[in-house]
Amino acid sequence: MPAWRLDRDGALLLNLRVTPNAGVDRIDGVERRDDGTEVLRVRVRAVPDRGRANAAVAELLAALLGVPRTAIALTSGETSRLKTVRVQGDSEAIRKRLAPLDPGAGG
Repeated sequence: MPAWRLDRDGALLLNLRVTPNAGVDRIDGVERRDDGTEVLRVRVRAVPDRGRANAAVAELLAALLGVPRTAIALTSGETSRLKTVRVQGDSEAIRKRLAPLDPGAGG
């Protein structure tokens, strides 16, 4: 399994790099950082004020993954660009929806 997503206790943890105040809401795919870690690159139009950007990230991920917004929970990085979210749901279906974002990982 790719390093940017991990199976934990029946859920998936996704490591993200979020750019708030972007021109568009979009998921760019997997990015390898200078330190060798991998993150899912996410851009949202929302400003990083009072949790607006975090809420926009959750909405965008929920739509992509086909899960309700309540299935997405921020576990770390509330005020950071580097975040980890927990996604509850059918892990196999979620992995299939994430596979096109990281074609080199083989799903």
